[in-house]
Amino acid sequence: MLDPKLLWLIAGIIMILLEFAAPGVVIVFFGFGAVVTSITTWLGLTPGIGSQSLMFGGSSIILLFSLRRYVKKWFVGNSEDGEGDLDDDFTGREARVTHDIPGPGADGRVEIKGAEWKARAETAIAAGETVIIENRSGLTLHVRTR
Repeated sequence: MLDPKLLWLIAGIIMILLEFAAPGVVIVFFGFGAVVTSITTWLGLTPGIGSQSLMFGGSSIILLFSLRRYVKKWFVGNSEDGEGDLDDDFTGREARVTHDIPGPGADGRVEIKGAEWKARAETAIAAGETVIIENRSGLTLHVRTR
């Protein structure tokens, strides 16, 4: 049977590497929690499975909530420019309306790059028309007629 400190270390390394396969900047902190648990077990501070589990859970949660906002920038970058506007590839591009856009405050759908997006416009636009994307707010594209 494998030594608990080695099991925690292997589990930690696997979780850290899994972050690259499922990026969300969450799994990496559980990986570091497992490494911390491996170290505390090696030092004799967490001899039993109960204390090891508590150390793993506690250190993972503390690392997650205290460091995620800083580390996330390394993995996913910062999508804001100096003025805080979103820098995206859609602004100024054409899209095709797939579901009518009723007008102010109501959503329709447009297709761009083979994907459908929620869209809003200041005026009603019928399905089948081509529109220009003015900006993006989250997952909603704000469009206008050509």
